Amino acid sequence: MNSTQNDKLMQIKPETLVVGIDVGKNKHYARAFDYRGIELAKLTKFSNTRKGFEGFESWMRSLMLLNGKTDTIVGFEPTGHYWFALGDFLKSCGYKLGIVNPFHVKCARELDDNSPSKNDRKDPKTIAMLVKDGRYRDVYIPDDLYQELREAVVERERLNEQLTAIQNQVTRWLDIRFPEFNDVFKAWTGKSAMMTLKSFPTPAMVVSAGVDEILRTWQKASQKASRRKAEIIVEVASTSIGRVTGSNAAVVALWNLLQQYEMIVEQQESIECLMQELLLRVPNASKILEIKGVGVLTAVVIISEIGDISRFKDPRQIIKLAGLNLREDSSGKHQGKTIISKRGRRRLRESLFRAMIPMLANNPEFRAIHARNITRSLNPMNKMQSIIALCGKLVRVIYAILNKGNNYDSGKLLSDMNLQQKAA
Repeated sequence: MNSTQNDKLMQIKPETLVVGIDVGKNKHYARAFDYRGIELAKLTKFSNTRKGFEGFESWMRSLMLLNGKTDTIVGFEPTGHYWFALGDFLKSCGYKLGIVNPFHVKCARELDDNSPSKNDRKDPKTIAMLVKDGRYRDVYIPDDLYQELREAVVERERLNEQLTAIQNQVTRWLDIRFPEFNDVFKAWTGKSAMMTLKSFPTPAMVVSAGVDEILRTWQKASQKASRRKAEIIVEVASTSIGRVTGSNAAVVALWNLLQQYEMIVEQQESIECLMQELLLRVPNASKILEIKGVGVLTAVVIISEIGDISRFKDPRQIIKLAGLNLREDSSGKHQGKTIISKRGRRRLRESLFRAMIPMLANNPEFRAIHARNITRSLNPMNKMQSIIALCGKLVRVIYAILNKGNNYDSGKLLSDMNLQQKAA
């Protein structure tokens, strides 16, 4: 993250071998060039196996020896997850890696033959030429701790998606079989509601059990079980419009959904405990929790996306990484609208934005800055513009905490705001 395009160009020297790889699921294709773009070898392909990787690495070493090259830079598109194993292997061998933007590859593909065609021979050259011109970014493969955090975040997201799917299916089941259920219970995930669905899922079963049996069942989970609520559910069940046909299979389906839901909730709690343990191992990360409105899960997502803070020289690099940097489309007399680029790590951008909403409700300092942004006399912001600006402010605060070990200082935050007002 510490290199500009000029710095990258300076790294491509006469003694540098530039290799472009078109990454695939089972096969990878590569071509090699010198610093001027002259091809040094024919297209080679290798399998996504250790034998294939070792053969490819041997091919690069032989080209370096044959052409008097002393170092190599390998570029590729981040094609899904297929590059992970290859990237780890090349990093372990000490090669410099560069990722090119897939959008740049698409735009540059026509430069050689004025054709948008895509094939396994053409793409490796396009990738290598972008690397040669310094149009790449350094590959960041996180160390164990930060990779653990990323894996934990991804796993929690997967569990959340499954929970949402199951919740939607249970809601659908209730709409069909027992639509009056949600008039009695605020949510079917509550203790009494869950026990009812497990023991008396259909209106017919509720009526058959009666008030006393339902009340005894609820009292197993809570001593504060309401007899009045038991009477209400029996009453609504007796006049339910829910579908009756196919009830036996439908009940089995509901029980399966409830079992899956409880299992995933347990797995989610387990992964969240692991996330908290990993967070505390990151230097200075616990200090981020001193920011009112930032919880453990939010801090984990942000740190997992940022990675090792020492790779950044300035918090503006993190803002750009999140895609929160501003861009404008203007030409001649036309003055375009300024918006955020959204080019970067989507998960980081979303976590910052989602963190800011509760912070505006619970954090006095950020709420004060937000109020100033939207009410100032000179160039006031609208609410969304202010929130985006505050996301950048939060990045700066987190950078100072992680990089310098500073404690969160609400007074300094407000004093900085006052100094800016006086300067204006």
